[in-house]
Amino acid sequence: MSDTVTYSTQGAIGVIKVNNPPVNALCQSVRAGLKESVETLLADDNIKAIVLACEGRTFIAGADINEFATGLGEPGLVPVIGTMETAAKPIVAAIHGTALGGGLEVALGCHYRVAASTALVGLPEVNLGLLPGAGGTQRLPRLVGAQTALDMIVGGGHVPAPKARELGIVDDIIEGDLLEAAIGYAENLIAEGKGPRAIRDIKPEPADGSVFDNYAAGIARKQRGFLAPFHIIKAIRAAFELPFDQGMAREQELFEELMASPEAKAQQHIFFAEREVAKVPGLPKDTPVRTIQTGAVIGAGTMGGGIAMNFANAGIPVKLLDMSQENLNKGLAVIRGNYENTAKKGRISPADVEQRMGLIEPVLSYDDIKDVDIVIEAVFENMDIKKDVFKTLDTTCKPGAILATNTSTLDVDEIASVTGRPQDVIGMHFFSPANVMRLLENVRGEKTADDVINTVMKFSKKLGKIGVLVGVCDGFVGNRMLHARTRESAFLVEEGATPEQVDKVLYDYGFPMGPFTMADMAGLDVGYKVREERRKAGKIEKRDSVWIDKIVEMGRHGQKTKAGIYTYEDGRTAIPDPEIAALIAQCAKDAGIEQREVSDQEILERCLYPMINEGALILEEGIAARPLDIDIIWINGYGFPAYKGGPMFWADQIGLDKIVAAYRKYAEQFGEHYWQPAPLLAKLAKEGKGFYDL
Repeated sequence: MSDTVTYSTQGAIGVIKVNNPPVNALCQSVRAGLKESVETLLADDNIKAIVLACEGRTFIAGADINEFATGLGEPGLVPVIGTMETAAKPIVAAIHGTALGGGLEVALGCHYRVAASTALVGLPEVNLGLLPGAGGTQRLPRLVGAQTALDMIVGGGHVPAPKARELGIVDDIIEGDLLEAAIGYAENLIAEGKGPRAIRDIKPEPADGSVFDNYAAGIARKQRGFLAPFHIIKAIRAAFELPFDQGMAREQELFEELMASPEAKAQQHIFFAEREVAKVPGLPKDTPVRTIQTGAVIGAGTMGGGIAMNFANAGIPVKLLDMSQENLNKGLAVIRGNYENTAKKGRISPADVEQRMGLIEPVLSYDDIKDVDIVIEAVFENMDIKKDVFKTLDTTCKPGAILATNTSTLDVDEIASVTGRPQDVIGMHFFSPANVMRLLENVRGEKTADDVINTVMKFSKKLGKIGVLVGVCDGFVGNRMLHARTRESAFLVEEGATPEQVDKVLYDYGFPMGPFTMADMAGLDVGYKVREERRKAGKIEKRDSVWIDKIVEMGRHGQKTKAGIYTYEDGRTAIPDPEIAALIAQCAKDAGIEQREVSDQEILERCLYPMINEGALILEEGIAARPLDIDIIWINGYGFPAYKGGPMFWADQIGLDKIVAAYRKYAEQFGEHYWQPAPLLAKLAKEGKGFYDL
């Protein structure tokens, strides 16, 4: 027996237990222990059936993906499952917690499956850029049919045990002691003379090839750029078109293709980075956490309402403060509408709508929020207004309350300076729509206390967000890097590229939309106001491209006015406008710029490389502690394609020397002001290293 797998006997039943905390991952010792235990119990004539169970809080929750980098030792999972499936004695899997990935594949290799009512099953390998590589794409379709298998494996979601019972994935739901019931189930099999029942022997229901073609077409837009979903479709198709062993061979071939792909490497990088990002370098492990049982949000607009929904979704009472009853009424109506739309889609119940609305209390006075544990300010992005709010909070809120600002660009230290408790002030930059977007950029001020940082990072998770800690600078991490891209995209259009060409290049790269489509959707007036604030603050660009400002001054604010950089006859479809093309040409002429043809490659380099250079400066300055912080911000907040791993990871993949060479080329063409490589970027490139070598 191995340290991670043990077996015992209870009468005629052999009981195998996996004990590999925390999630009973299928490391080499577990695989070897399973094989040895099964073979030993099969050789014991006194044993008539076997139960496979797990210690701790869960059934096998998947592979040990740390082995992906080092290579899987023998035995592989496929032969282990094969030993179980071809066993001459019935094997019953007893599932609790989660049976995910390789864990569900092991359970499918057993002849019967019983599960606790709270258990979840699934094959989420698609989230790692992979497909189930131990028979999941061949066995599951034989149980549930093509459509359900496609939905489960391409979707990568979790299925609750009662639904799994309905689908035929599990045979019985157990209330009470799972192991005792599983042993009883096995004893009944013996008494009833029921032997092994291998899924491999099930002939799948016929499925027309169009099922797979149509499914691929249906996900093509949403999954563009990803390989795994389409390889999964091919593997499931093989389950219906090939004998079992040939289908297994096809699955293995497709799995190996994915394992070697850059897309899988990028997605696995993100998987680990999202778990690492919550750990704050340098924060003592014994840092205390402040209690947050109640909260308040200042401002009942779109952002404030969305933030309040996050509290309610987490079951935390929240007061929504606005100085206007009309604004409160509008804000609450929008919140209710959002919840009711979610209920219509079946994601929450009508009772959930009322329960969550009941957690949001509208108030008109600061005195009503004096006892809350955390306040998040979400008023207009203006320094004077925010300072006034924080002066009031300082005199109103109880000692120890966390005072957070949702600013997206402004100086958190300057905001904190108007209070007598800067140690309690922190930035919590939510992304719009705040009730949907997963990213939360938490901004530590110069005087922010460690326990406030620790509390807010943990609170982010409670709100269902991925919290990333950053430092104070203009635009923090995300918007600071975005500014570099926005600047160059405007310059490119001034020089002769069209807005639609720039948008197409970045869309084809993998962004959900290009910068100008995004600007029109967000509202051009929003960026206009930000630029006005920057100019008032003395932040003047060496080269200022004014063509977008002139569009705003024409009253064209984007989709909401049916005209912006593009026109929108139906309200949504962007149509290039000759009037805007003429305006851009005139602006270029006024600036002394001779327009030319601009290549797609130049657009890609000039939009992405300055972002990466800015990222290098951000790392140098300590605004972000690690490149993974930047990658997680861009993946979850700005639509950077997950299959490229984030800007800093992607930069490492293409080579930093390539970026530095491009910088030198553009410096000769445009001067060094915007084309000076960050010292860190130049140093790493010279040493042949990447950001992830830091």
